[in-house]
Amino acid sequence: MPVPRNSRSANSKGLRSSKTQPMEGTRVEAVRAVESQEVDKEETSQAKRSPSSPQGAPKKRSAFGDLTNAHQNQPTQSKKEVKGTAKKVLRSAVAHGLPKNNEIILKKSAPKSLPEEASVSSESTVKEGLMPVQEEEAPLLVEEEPSVEGASAAQPGPSEMSGMENIEKVEEDPYANTEYAKEIFKYMRKREEVFPVSNYMVKQHDITKDMRAILVDWMVEVQENFELTHETLYLAVKLVDHYLMQVVCLRDKLQLIGSTAILIASKFEERCPPCIDDFLYICDDAYQREELLSMEVSILHTLNFDINIPIAYRFLRRFAKCAHVNMETLTLARFICELTLQEYDYVQERASKLAASCFFLALKMKNIGKWTPTLEHYSGYRSTDLFSLVKRLNFLLTYQRHDKLKAVRTKYSHKIFFEVAKTPTLDMLKLEESLKNSV
Repeated sequence: MPVPRNSRSANSKGLRSSKTQPMEGTRVEAVRAVESQEVDKEETSQAKRSPSSPQGAPKKRSAFGDLTNAHQNQPTQSKKEVKGTAKKVLRSAVAHGLPKNNEIILKKSAPKSLPEEASVSSESTVKEGLMPVQEEEAPLLVEEEPSVEGASAAQPGPSEMSGMENIEKVEEDPYANTEYAKEIFKYMRKREEVFPVSNYMVKQHDITKDMRAILVDWMVEVQENFELTHETLYLAVKLVDHYLMQVVCLRDKLQLIGSTAILIASKFEERCPPCIDDFLYICDDAYQREELLSMEVSILHTLNFDINIPIAYRFLRRFAKCAHVNMETLTLARFICELTLQEYDYVQERASKLAASCFFLALKMKNIGKWTPTLEHYSGYRSTDLFSLVKRLNFLLTYQRHDKLKAVRTKYSHKIFFEVAKTPTLDMLKLEESLKNSV
């Protein structure tokens, strides 16, 4: 009796009937052979990836056109591979630094509920990235008490506290560690003096400011794809700057320095850092494993293994807590701060002052307050100390110098980040008037 057309073969479960026609057995064997070939082909295509690799497209692209190997012929993707990797595409800044795929952040599912008016005081229970970069900020760094620069460095007495709020209150959150906040951020302010950045580009003959901007733009994309914390990104950029300040670099090694800096920062900040093979993969195999390990040793020895460098990102939450702003305003300040990473003109700014200026500008853009005595005390800066830097930051937002490097703007244009990159910028004259009125 012929087998019904819509019946299924149950040979894999041992339920196959002994009366099955020989032709069907032959057909099953043929299907198995085809499936076996497809599995072998798929395993071959994934051979370059380690278990922790971002499930990006097998097609690999390097970060810089004329700097590394972006002109090499790249393998084509099969439809099956494209379908299997559509959720997380490994992007990079091609030749001129323009990302090809801007939909990477749309493929990740956002948190089910996110109140837009969530206060910063409850922020410790919410992952700060709110995006593919699912980060959890270091709990000990929620509080701070830096010394005052340009103002009074001494701690205020009870009478001086009358004009400001004391935010050193005991919180129910066991990870807040309020009692240690003052010492932690006072220590961070002292560490800033240990890590000044000089104008190192004057001795770099083979790389330029624009090449550095392309590198940082690519590093932002790597941070997204590997789902690293923002602290890792900021620290990696700092490592690059401090290394280039002491070592003359050739352009064909610039991407190697950037990827190795992310590897070192990941080991310092992440619970589970990516493995070495992942970094070789994102560099399109432009470098050998031994080269990356050698560069890691070189960076650590050059910096004397002292890589606990203060970064601007850590100060922002504290300032937001002082002003009692919502997550949208804090995210806007973070967007402004992240834009400065690829701008060489800001590498010499202190992390605390840069963070204070970014937050001050965010307050002005949202028109929600002034630089209060509380902010002045806990930031260590008077409003007048920040005027010059705030105006430079507003100019950066208004007039993009690197209009083709859009990794940061694309990232913060997503609804997970409240689309803060689309916030209208302030007119320079209006900002000038507003700053004068805030004194």
